[in-house]
Amino acid sequence: MPSLLIADDHPLFRAALRQAAIDAVPDTNVAETDSLDGVLAALEADPGIDLVLLDLHMPGNHGLAGLAAVRAQHPEVAVVVVSANDDPRVVRRALDHGAAGYLPKSSGLEELRDAVRAVLACEQWLPASLRAAVARTQSSSSDTNLASRLASLSPQQFRVLTYVAQGLLNKQIADRLDVQERTVKAHLSAIFERLGVRNRTQAGVILRELELSDPSRQVAG
Repeated sequence: MPSLLIADDHPLFRAALRQAAIDAVPDTNVAETDSLDGVLAALEADPGIDLVLLDLHMPGNHGLAGLAAVRAQHPEVAVVVVSANDDPRVVRRALDHGAAGYLPKSSGLEELRDAVRAVLACEQWLPASLRAAVARTQSSSSDTNLASRLASLSPQQFRVLTYVAQGLLNKQIADRLDVQERTVKAHLSAIFERLGVRNRTQAGVILRELELSDPSRQVAG
């Protein structure tokens, strides 16, 4: 029985995704969460989850950093990015960072069902309206390089990097991860080497490069 996790902070859209998933694969086991912390906790608790439908913009996630976190810590799980942003350049970046598909929030129910079926069948999925434009959009060398460097980190190293980007000190990170401070320092040395940076500030900037603005929440002024 396939297992799917819907991660979106809009209850109505979660309900639509749930119904589409059940329609697409009737025996699917569907769970829901409304934050990136909830996603990571659910994946830790249930290693049998096959697919995450991940909102680009929800509590704890402001762009591609959440996708990178899931791919680094749970590389066996397929991720379909869900977003109101249908810019082909953003779609290309998501694919370069390991997304198995991209689902605009303007998609109809049939497209939702098609996306779930395709990715559960280990296929990449894009809506027909975006395929040509995304195919014409070249991958950024900086994005592909960054994706490769992030993929070289272990799950625990990625967690340390996330806390560094949030401004936590070594002792605070050690407390969060329930490890000794010297272990955090060892992880930082490995992170600096693998990312090609010299200090905490440069390491934190790496993740902030993945942040994106949310077009659905921009206010005209």
